[in-house]
Amino acid sequence: MGFLTMKPTVVIAGATGFIGRWFIQKYSEKYHIIALSRRDMNASLREGVEWRKVDMYSVSSTIKALEGADYALYLVHSMQPSARLNQGTFDDTDLLLADNFARAADAVGIQQIIFMGGILPKEESNFSRHLRSRYEVEQTLGARKPALTALRAGIVVGPGGSSFEIVEKLVNRLPVMLCPKWTLSETQPIALPDVLKIIDYCLGKSESYSQAIEIGSDERTTYMDMMKQTAEILGKKRLITSVPFFSLGLSKLWVALFSDSSTTFVSPLIESLRHTMTVDEHPLMKKLDLDYMSYKDAVRYVLAYRDKLPELPPGTSGRKVKNTVRSVQRLPNGSGMNAIQVSEEYLQWLPKSFKYLIKVADQEDFVRFSLFGHTLLRLQYVQDRSDEQRQLFYIVGGMLAKRTDYGWLEFRSVLNDRYVIGAIHEFVPRLPWFIYINTQALLHLWVMKRFGKHLSRLRQVVN
Repeated sequence: MGFLTMKPTVVIAGATGFIGRWFIQKYSEKYHIIALSRRDMNASLREGVEWRKVDMYSVSSTIKALEGADYALYLVHSMQPSARLNQGTFDDTDLLLADNFARAADAVGIQQIIFMGGILPKEESNFSRHLRSRYEVEQTLGARKPALTALRAGIVVGPGGSSFEIVEKLVNRLPVMLCPKWTLSETQPIALPDVLKIIDYCLGKSESYSQAIEIGSDERTTYMDMMKQTAEILGKKRLITSVPFFSLGLSKLWVALFSDSSTTFVSPLIESLRHTMTVDEHPLMKKLDLDYMSYKDAVRYVLAYRDKLPELPPGTSGRKVKNTVRSVQRLPNGSGMNAIQVSEEYLQWLPKSFKYLIKVADQEDFVRFSLFGHTLLRLQYVQDRSDEQRQLFYIVGGMLAKRTDYGWLEFRSVLNDRYVIGAIHEFVPRLPWFIYINTQALLHLWVMKRFGKHLSRLRQVVN
């Protein structure tokens, strides 16, 4: 039980998102809630809720933030970059964050993690990058001791949710919609109140442990029908029909343009919509026997409560260091090396790759990268926070580093050693920013890409 109350303690990662905020409002009396945020929150707006600042890129920060929790609700998805330069894709970043959270949950003894993921298409294995990422996160969160309950949903319709906001903007702004073929894909959207009831039902329920549960309303519909129903409720006369000539790329640009969304945000979502995402009802959902909201009722609910999205407590971001860099790169690991072996391989490969122009000196707990006798970077090996699956080095000096009090390099093996993530966090370069992003930043990506090819060749040798 939580140390502050006899009520079960639930920690929410992604508490500032719309599902987290509504869950806090509805269930703060039933649970003691630890809400996580990247910002310092000055106070809590309701009893039973404790806000904690966390850097989820840091395992030690995440462990501290999870202390005292019995259960966890993981709602993190494609976090906005916290660094000025972010060299990493959304799926690699989400994978790293999930691995951090699973490690922290294991370390503090959390019993159960509930994760909101996506329905996986049944008709094909080559599903979209977005859904593949959700599944990778699910696998990673379930790889350690805490039991995982994966709730797989299609579209969640609720106040503050981005999916419905996109649909509404399209309906409001376009009197005629020539819809691409993907709008005919079947789905089962689910209303936010039903999602909250399901989360509450599964929390602490041993029957839901180590289960993947697809959730959706009883109503099967298509995305085009959802737009037609939305237009009807909004009182908009719209001509909505399907045409065959819209490519996937054109669809992304079209949706992004008319919904005021970035193509970076829209692209993975649109790629997922080409799949049929209907629900196979899980026995637990049959037990719960929910009277699901229809799509029309869910839309009416959004319109009634959209201006009542629970407020966040006032907060401050704290002092930020300008020009921070984060780089998260996924590399192949077909030879199955652990993180110790990969880091050792990197330290041997790097000087050979640069024809010994760059020298690497590994002495005791420090590693020094030098060029013509000048130290470029100095790293300190952090033994007590490293293991076979993660090797951690603090950046503590060198001509290329302006900040030496915070920042780290790591190698970690993920997804049963199928991949290695090489990452740099909170690095502040000494070079002027314009020069850095056009020289050192590009060089780093080139080096990591070459190291990835080197690891692939090792796989061929092993095989």
